[in-house]
Amino acid sequence: MFERKDYLDLSGKTAVVTGAGSGIGLAVADMLSAYGAAVAIVDVNPAGEEEARKFREAGRNVQFFRCDVTNEQNVKETVEGIVSAFGHIDILHNNAGVTVRKTIDALSEKEWDFVLDVGLKGLFLMSKYVIPEMRKAGGGSIVNTGSGWGLKGGDQAAAYCAVKGGIVNVTRAMAIDHGKDNIRVNSVNPGDTVTNMMISEGRQTGEIKSDDDIEEFLKACGSGRPLARIGQPEDIAKCVLFLCSDLAGWVTGAALVVDGGGIA
Repeated sequence: MFERKDYLDLSGKTAVVTGAGSGIGLAVADMLSAYGAAVAIVDVNPAGEEEARKFREAGRNVQFFRCDVTNEQNVKETVEGIVSAFGHIDILHNNAGVTVRKTIDALSEKEWDFVLDVGLKGLFLMSKYVIPEMRKAGGGSIVNTGSGWGLKGGDQAAAYCAVKGGIVNVTRAMAIDHGKDNIRVNSVNPGDTVTNMMISEGRQTGEIKSDDDIEEFLKACGSGRPLARIGQPEDIAKCVLFLCSDLAGWVTGAALVVDGGGIA
């Protein structure tokens, strides 16, 4: 018979979350620290320090590390700093990402490189330097933020779709390579979620012409889904918690869709 156990307890674990200064990443940092993990908030925006301070004031073990995930030396030094601060790394959430909403012929080379560098190169570099630390710790869990548009196409989003499709498949490759290290690798694939980036997309596509349009835009983004609402960052954070926890102990190489049924 099963004995009742808190499979979600992350006490003693250290989690690294990129793009954690706001949006989904911040919600994940909040969720993982609420369940006992020490958390490194990693973001290029120095405002992440203020978020880390709020968590510390609430009694949580959270520190901010400013890092450009596209810069290898910066990533290497950041991972070294996290290990120095916390002793080990058990969880990595590769969440940093950006988008430029344009068709392929409208994109500049600089815009294409920017989207791919943050989303894919950033995942590569963080994983490259964190995986050896996970081996030392005896294993771990990596969760990569994909998208519903990594599993199907989207309009005016060529670079973003390229990144997210790549994330879904590199996740599978990483799961195959690092299962022997007791490292599980999965992707979480959100649908439209209320974040600053989502609002930025609305402005880029012209669906948001002024702040007065924001509420209607967000409502419209969720209205066609079976669950008839847009996602909230905590919806995604709950699923990342699951993938990082012992509840998902035999889950690796999976692409978990969290989108209110949008691509069902």
